[in-house]
Amino acid sequence: MARSRRSARAAGTRFERIVADYLAASIDDRIDRRPRSGARDRGDIGGVRLSPALGGGRVVIECKDTVRADLAGWMREAEVERGNDDAEVALIAHKRHGVGGPGQQWITCTVDDLIALVTGRRPR
Repeated sequence: MARSRRSARAAGTRFERIVADYLAASIDDRIDRRPRSGARDRGDIGGVRLSPALGGGRVVIECKDTVRADLAGWMREAEVERGNDDAEVALIAHKRHGVGGPGQQWITCTVDDLIALVTGRRPR
């Protein structure tokens, strides 16, 4: 059975919720799903920050639950959202189909994002 737009949105919402809940339980209980905000979207999950020792900058997380990967498109979207949120890092959380645990899902980022995660400073 093909996925309808409605079922795809529901799957995306469920995926955002399990990732946000897992991060909130594991890192900081202020982490949560963000409401949709149209053209000025700031990512799917808010409240994630770098360690205070690394400056405490914001981290944008864009969640994807799709069968087909579009890393280039997803990263463009995450980068726009990073700019909208004035964040240091943009991450993509994407579903590993057949793997249910939220801690076993994939995270994708650029090398600049990795540098910011490790050092607290985004290369300019």
